[in-house]
Amino acid sequence: MFKKFRRLATTQMASKIIFWLVCAYCSTFRLKIVNEEPWLKFLERGGRVLICGWHQQFFPAVYYGKKYAKFNPSMMASKSLDGDISSGIARQAGWYAVRGSSSRNGGPALKEMINRLKQYGLAILFPDGPRGPAGVSKPGAISLAQVADAVILPVYVKAENAWHLKSWDKFMVPKPFSRVTIVFCDMIKLPPTKSAVDLENQRKMLDDILQPYLVR
Repeated sequence: MFKKFRRLATTQMASKIIFWLVCAYCSTFRLKIVNEEPWLKFLERGGRVLICGWHQQFFPAVYYGKKYAKFNPSMMASKSLDGDISSGIARQAGWYAVRGSSSRNGGPALKEMINRLKQYGLAILFPDGPRGPAGVSKPGAISLAQVADAVILPVYVKAENAWHLKSWDKFMVPKPFSRVTIVFCDMIKLPPTKSAVDLENQRKMLDDILQPYLVR
């Protein structure tokens, strides 16, 4: 029964209903946004921005992310039933869903993300998704930013009160009327990698920035 419900949730009508229910729910949050202006100015002046945050903290971004629809932004969604659902919701928010994985360097999905990031300037990636382990980024985020000549923008979400689901990432759902803060860190312009060691060091740097804000 649950599987049938999930398949039903992939339909266009269901995506619209889920999206607006999520928006109605998230509108109860006492939302605070930190450090948004610098990267928006950079983007509007022709810069390219790759937003990176943990899969755990995706829920509040659905509501707030619709603000950026005018930039034709992209996100990556896995080729799975859950990916079907999340990509349908993303489309309702004005985001283009690239289907696939960034974990295989040079794969079709990564190439499509690179092309769209070069063309439109804005994309988001949850570097520990779609299956984890939670709080451990995959190197695809680094490769994507470097090839597209984009800055990496780490972002994390804090909730005063929240539920955490029994999923691989302890997915966070802030409670109604909770104080929720979306924090954009400083933009990072990565130097070119010359070896696998360089790539791994940059991947660890991203983890070091975001891991303190992961609920384990």
